Amino acid sequence: MGVRKRNMAEAIKEGKKQVAFAKLNNCPTSPRKMRLVADLVRGKQVEPALAILKFNQKEASGKIEKLLLSAIANWQAKNEDANIEDADLFVKEIRVDGGSMLKRLRPAPQGRAHRIRKRSNHVTLVLGDNNNIQS
Repeated sequence: MGVRKRNMAEAIKEGKKQVAFAKLNNCPTSPRKMRLVADLVRGKQVEPALAILKFNQKEASGKIEKLLLSAIANWQAKNEDANIEDADLFVKEIRVDGGSMLKRLRPAPQGRAHRIRKRSNHVTLVLGDNNNIQS
């Protein structure tokens, strides 16, 4: 491997240390309901985001709070020597994608049937480190 390629690989590896992510798959909530809560914490610092999620009454906020705590734990595992208070972590990206859909039938008048779509979603949360922002 050449010197330039090795330096690039080390730079990418160092850049990955600055971010940590957590993923929640097949959460049985509609993506629209989950996005309402995800929009509240996008771009916020970690402490205010946790406070927002803790006191929000929506069911999705509990799931995103748990996901955020998991991402913080993942960041601590990557950066064992760093202090979490000094790191100035923030929610860099939170993405809610549609998951698989369970299709059910509900009886309707006059012998018909209506389709019920039970939606699920995938949530990806990425934490960023404010100290080492690279443009």
